[in-house]
Amino acid sequence: MRTRVKICGLTRREDARAAVDAGADAIGLVFYPPSPRAVTPQQAQEVITGLPPFVTVVGLFVDERREQIAEILAAVRIDLLQFHGNESPEACAGHGRPWIKAVPMREAVDLHTVRAHYGGAAALLLDTYRPGIPGGTGSGFDWRRIPPDLSGDIILAGGLTPETVEQAVRQVRPYAVDVSGGVERAKGVKDAARIAAFMHGVRRGES
Repeated sequence: MRTRVKICGLTRREDARAAVDAGADAIGLVFYPPSPRAVTPQQAQEVITGLPPFVTVVGLFVDERREQIAEILAAVRIDLLQFHGNESPEACAGHGRPWIKAVPMREAVDLHTVRAHYGGAAALLLDTYRPGIPGGTGSGFDWRRIPPDLSGDIILAGGLTPETVEQAVRQVRPYAVDVSGGVERAKGVKDAARIAAFMHGVRRGES
């Protein structure tokens, strides 16, 4: 099965276009003000203007109020929700969109238990655990901790780069991979050449 790719933390329209031109399946918009990659609804709408069909727009939230999420959904085309905080399954559901739940890979995390708890999630996004940082750490974790029988429900994140993604895809066989800092030349500013190299790495890992 082909590995899907999401390029996250986009802040510029030209970066969204570069991601799509390289073959990305999804782009991510961060609605978490403390993040250096955060966008306002107005900025987000500018980023996605002119996107072709069949590209999924993902909105990332961290313990956000339901009312604020509803306001953003009313203002911006968002196809899929990504929750990166301590949200309960009930907090993730009921927004009229499919959703995924990020899981920081703490030492004792049991992914089978987490998958059962978040049974309504379209997938789990696995990210590196850093205390006080809800994702975007730029570092990886031990992929051997991922149960092989869950690989089809997994979006692999956490420090992926053009140099490491081939091995990640080959070893884990995840449904999708997610990258942000690994294809940047500055916080929130993507590098088209690194995006293209990342996509080539994914395709090589599938072979």
